[in-house]
Amino acid sequence: MVEVHLWSGLRSLTGGQQLVEVQAKTTGDLLKELVRMHPQLQGPIDAGVSIAIDGRVIATGLTEPIPEGSEVYLMQRLRGG
Repeated sequence: MVEVHLWSGLRSLTGGQQLVEVQAKTTGDLLKELVRMHPQLQGPIDAGVSIAIDGRVIATGLTEPIPEGSEVYLMQRLRGG
């Protein structure tokens, strides 16, 4: 199981949960499982999110492995120039 910390804007879509546990081995699995458990997350995820694993923002796509016991954060995609 992976514990995923959600940014405050998503909590209303998960019944107020700040932390959600999912079964996932990769970043793609994580997003699919979050949507399966909370279908209302589909829109924000489609709009773009960033995933941080142990303090490192993942930019390599949906195949990044998530080691057991990692600290995982789902955040609004960081934009800027």
